Amino acid sequence: MSKIRGNKTKPEELVGKFLFSKGFRYRKNDKRYPGRPDIVLRKYNTIIFIHGCFWHGHENCKAAKLPETNEDFWGKKISDNIARDRKNIQKLRNEGWRVIIIWQCEIQNKNNRDKRLELLIDEIINIK
Repeated sequence: MSKIRGNKTKPEELVGKFLFSKGFRYRKNDKRYPGRPDIVLRKYNTIIFIHGCFWHGHENCKAAKLPETNEDFWGKKISDNIARDRKNIQKLRNEGWRVIIIWQCEIQNKNNRDKRLELLIDEIINIK
């Protein structure tokens, strides 16, 4: 587990490079905000989290399947992560931020990635 990185992951870099190529400027892993968001777009009042399906318990995703060994440990660890994510997202929303979550499985293959990233631009620009 010591080899698992918390930032500068491939999905994070893919999304960051895409946004930069489209003219967006952002901060990465900003410690000033709850949950230390992967990308902060202050101009658009938007925060983006790029979640790994396993570590953040993506529902109905085969990549989020818990290991069969040490089930109690992994079940508690992932459920704690989910609870912490919910709490941080709620804090951010209470502060007026729009929060977007991109799941690792959404950007894993090229076709899905292109569709998801184009949708991301719409989510950022079009205030709902």
